[in-house]
This record gives sequence, structure tokens and C-alpha cells, in this order.
Amino acid sequence: MKKVFDRPQAMTEKQMHYCPGCTHGIIHRLLAEAIDELNVREKTIGVAPVGCAVLAYEYFNCDMQQAAHGRAPAVATGIKRTNPDNVVFTYQGDGDLASIGCAEIVHAAARGEKISTIFVNNAIYGMTGGQMAPTTLVGQTTTTSPYGRDSSHVGYPIQVSEMLATLQGAVYVARVSVHDVPHILKAKKAIKKALEIQIKGLGFSIVEVLSTCPTNWGKTPLDSLEWLQQNMLEYYPLGEYRTPEEGK
Repeated sequence: MKKVFDRPQAMTEKQMHYCPGCTHGIIHRLLAEAIDELNVREKTIGVAPVGCAVLAYEYFNCDMQQAAHGRAPAVATGIKRTNPDNVVFTYQGDGDLASIGCAEIVHAAARGEKISTIFVNNAIYGMTGGQMAPTTLVGQTTTTSPYGRDSSHVGYPIQVSEMLATLQGAVYVARVSVHDVPHILKAKKAIKKALEIQIKGLGFSIVEVLSTCPTNWGKTPLDSLEWLQQNMLEYYPLGEYRTPEEGK
């Protein structure tokens, strides 16, 4: 019998802790598939963040390192500079990357560190109870913005991909989504491309992935996917914001 579906070698059999409907599991699998297809699992080192993906080191079947909150790019920089032949990635949520770790990711990109970052944007702090995050949309309700984010009081959400794409050291910057199958396939292509750019030694690469948080959004998994499409895609347009050709 022909096997048409199997667990990527770059994933462990550990049962994930994510909430029902959360798309972290999909994104984990896409990254694992890309690692397998590039045949780099034995020399891949991942850096896990603080936040919902704090236990990522239990799910990827490669060497992993835990970083303090927001410091994953700094830890990855050290690992890559001392192990230049390894493939090094960070996996970070919006609270970890766009809040406490904002300076870390900006300077890693500006320096052109030869690492890859998978940035999961679900527009909210997931692990700590659904507070307003740097990526929370204007008008979006959270536990700390019960009447909706007020831009006159707390400003506007940070568009990380657009910001990093202005930096000369960033070679590949893309934003994708995983709200349906066609977009999941495009997300896989972008994640694989980010790793390929690192393997070629071209410089810093990041893929921002729009994700859902049914628990803290207070919606069903299906309604969350629809909310993402109806609300996040307008403020966070998908596409490649910087490519190796543009970086020349």
C-alpha cells in the first residue's frame, strides 16, 4: 500500500498543548516539512520563545535552545556565528517578537544575521490571558482593551514585515496566512524559501504567519478563520516585502 501521509521526521510524536483551533500546529508542521525536504534536520538548531510556543522544543526533532522572553534573535545570532554551517531558526509569537523582543529582531535584521525567523502573528497575547499586543488591531477587544483598541490612546498596531523590509540587512521578508489550504501551501513555500536563503548564506530571512487564537478571541475555530480573513488581511496584506533580488 502506498503511504500518502506521514509525520515529518523533523517533528516528534509529542502531543501538542495548543488550544483547539489554534494554527500553531499547522505552522510547526510546515516548518518541519521544509526542514525534511531540504534534508537539513541533522544540522538544524531551533530557538524556542516565551509565549504560546514556549514548548516548541518538545515538538521539533532537531537540536533546540530555549531563549528568554524576546531574546531568541540574540541567542540565534550566537549559535549561528559559532556554528556557521548549521541552519538556525527562531520561532516567535507577536508578544515575544514585536513587544519585548522588538529591538532584538530589528537589530538582527539590520546586522544581516544569517538566521531565519518564523513569526506567528495572532494579534493578541495568547499564553498570558488575551491582553492587547503590539499587533492588536484598532477596535479589537481584548482583556485589556474591553472597549476595543483606541489608537488615540495606545497608538497603532506594528506592521513588522513592512518595518523590517526597510532594513538593508534583511534579505527575505514575507507575510503569509494559514486560514485555508491554498494559503497554507503558499506559507509552506515561503518558509522553505527562507531556509533556502539561509543555506545559501544570503542573510537574514523572516516569514510572518497570520494565525488564529480562538480561545482569547472568544470564537469558534471556524469563526476565527473567518475573522482572520475579514479583519487581519486588510491591515496585514500578504506577500513578499523583500526578496534577495531587491536586496542587491
